[in-house]
Amino acid sequence: MSEIGRTALVTGGSRGIGKAIALELAGRFPRVAIFYAGREDAARETVEELEQKGVNALALKCDVSDERAVKEAVARVRETLGPVGALVSNAGITRDGLTLRMGGEDFARVVAVNLAGAFHVAQACYRDLLRGGWGRVVFVGSVSGLMGNPGQANYAASKAGLVGLTKTLARELAPRGVTVNLVAPGFIDTEMTRAMNPETLGKALQAVPAGRAGRAEEVAKAVGFLCSGDADYITGCVLQVDGGMYM
Repeated sequence: MSEIGRTALVTGGSRGIGKAIALELAGRFPRVAIFYAGREDAARETVEELEQKGVNALALKCDVSDERAVKEAVARVRETLGPVGALVSNAGITRDGLTLRMGGEDFARVVAVNLAGAFHVAQACYRDLLRGGWGRVVFVGSVSGLMGNPGQANYAASKAGLVGLTKTLARELAPRGVTVNLVAPGFIDTEMTRAMNPETLGKALQAVPAGRAGRAEEVAKAVGFLCSGDADYITGCVLQVDGGMYM
């Protein structure tokens, strides 16, 4: 079995790493759906780029922390493009602050989107994956979830939780030909990092042995491999794309 003829779904797929992943999967899957949270203009632009690559594309606005909204959105994907054969859960937010000053609402909201949201989407796609006899799930985590990061108690906890979710689903789904893995990016060049103070940016890069920020396309290539038929015997894996930041 392979990715041929299947539908891929990428959450948080309108910009940054998620967009790069969606475009990468367009070279492997004939149908690609993306979920986005806010920027409709960016989502439309991504759909246009996907269609230029010759795939059937669909963008749906969806707050992944809302279980009911996720079920409805996945049902819409199923009706429009067919059952989901590959899920990439990338949607995530940050609300940084030192633990002493972090409000409970900020902690809960980040966990609700980054961890519970990933669970909601995986659960909504679960039966599609089981029935297909072949499937792929890739969670996009972070090295922050492996090593911790000051000021990110909520974010690091949510990404660490994804590791446990990955390994549990990998054990559940392996007998049905479905692999479940996690890609953990390090310091990646995005709109957010480009807006950083140059001094702060310089200090951050000092922690990267490779001496540079990663590119969204490099993360996308790793996800693309894990979603391919070449990764049939890889499951429950945490693949770091971090230039050696955590080792």
